[in-house]
Amino acid sequence: MKLYDDKLAPNPRRVRIFLAEKGIEVPKVNVEIMKGEHKSDEYRRINPLSGVPSLELDDGSIITETVAICRYFEELHPETPLFGTDAKTKAVVEMWNRRMELTLFVPVAMVMRHTHPALAVIQTQFKDWGEYNKGVVDKVWHWLERELGDGREFIAGPIFTIADITALCAADFAKFARVPIPQDCLRLLSWHARVSERPSAKA
Repeated sequence: MKLYDDKLAPNPRRVRIFLAEKGIEVPKVNVEIMKGEHKSDEYRRINPLSGVPSLELDDGSIITETVAICRYFEELHPETPLFGTDAKTKAVVEMWNRRMELTLFVPVAMVMRHTHPALAVIQTQFKDWGEYNKGVVDKVWHWLERELGDGREFIAGPIFTIADITALCAADFAKFARVPIPQDCLRLLSWHARVSERPSAKA
């Protein structure tokens, strides 16, 4: 088994944090997106869509997509559950993880991809679209700040889950995209400080 990884990209980091929370070690093969290695013929034989991460199993099977890889390991190692423990909590975690992906992670990625000079070398940039998404991200930060007003410790409730992993990686990626958590979002900043202190956050 081996994990195709990129130390700088946020989606592979989500998998690394997930594995660290589970205490799972998986050999890694680095695929540098900024060097275009994900678009090489060699890597496209592993993942035709060029996405990173990808997981190659011992039988040669390939699993792509971040959450699919995490679910695979959740099934193999159900201890320290990160997707919930029963019908209700699993649904709530799924809801919040999708919210973090679609309402936060995606617009942050759009800002980064379309406004950061470093990414101009790997894709065509549409500056207006990137600038538009800065406003989207700001609205999401303040919405999430209000949501945390119910006193919950983590994104999906009282327990650290994959929703926190997704939100943490989005928040840290947002720093590079120059749309960080606003200073007036005190609950959100407190949450970010807590989850950043977890050993897995350094994965």
